[in-house]
Amino acid sequence: MKTFITPRMLPALLVAVLPSLAQADPLPSWNAGHNKNAIVDFVEAVSDPTSDDFVPQQQRIAVFDNDGTLWGEQPAYFQLMYALDRASEAEPEQLTSELHQAAAEGDIETVLEAGEEGIQALLSLSHQEVSLDEFEEDVSDWLANATHPDTGRFYADMIYQPMLELLSYLRDSGFSTYIVSGGGLHFIRTFAEDVYGVPPQNVIGSTGGLEVKDLDSDPSLYKQEGDTWINDGPLKIVSIERHIGQRPIMAVGNSDGDVPMLIWTTQGDGPRLGVLVHHTDAEREVAYDRDSHIGRLADGLDQAEDRGWQLIDMASDWQRVYPQAP
Repeated sequence: MKTFITPRMLPALLVAVLPSLAQADPLPSWNAGHNKNAIVDFVEAVSDPTSDDFVPQQQRIAVFDNDGTLWGEQPAYFQLMYALDRASEAEPEQLTSELHQAAAEGDIETVLEAGEEGIQALLSLSHQEVSLDEFEEDVSDWLANATHPDTGRFYADMIYQPMLELLSYLRDSGFSTYIVSGGGLHFIRTFAEDVYGVPPQNVIGSTGGLEVKDLDSDPSLYKQEGDTWINDGPLKIVSIERHIGQRPIMAVGNSDGDVPMLIWTTQGDGPRLGVLVHHTDAEREVAYDRDSHIGRLADGLDQAEDRGWQLIDMASDWQRVYPQAP
């Protein structure tokens, strides 16, 4: 015998179904505890029109770092791994310095020890004299084929499942989500929408020189040397103001380079939330903080408690790290 749902039955069905929907866990890969509760309580409070802490939707802005916050960053930033692959293809006449030679040989330690000078030398072999269209196509191809030297995973598979859930939860709650990264603007824009659901216009990153060529026939933008903007530390605040035009109410990072962004965000008026991801999980990922050349976290650890930031312990707060594995 078939059972049909009539209009008269719908109210009773909704009464039965809606409570279970409301109770669905928005962050299923997060373990229960203080940090998860603090995030959920904040999001519910600022998005509930009946709450004293309600924030209008146009002001519900959350900014996220990328490397070490949304996906991995060890043993080197993934963009640098891409650059090393491309530097290995450099012509001999391009290797005009010891740092160029180190980059072409894949000597990432020498490159990183040289600091910004080493990174610029590496990028000069892989990120210049190429059109944006060609660059984005090449990055997409690399992401589809290159694998991490330690995990054997594709780099786009090393995104953090708990952070994907947080991004989705925020957007479902009327937030606009932005990536504010020290990584390259055009590198991140290549995959941010497909991987994180963050559209290109909501990505803020480091930039180099750009030149318009063939304006009269086939206008194209080309990446060039010079005019470098390293979007890190206090410059993240400057770029947020230039790009978004208002102070976020939530900021999420993982390193000392994100600390100014968290300070600026959480010192504003009204309800605010700062979150730092602490890489404590040596078994499922990599444990590092104060002594790391990549993603160093020292000032953030020292300030988190006094400033009321949520310090996420990856080993204990996350049930799983990556989407396809514990």
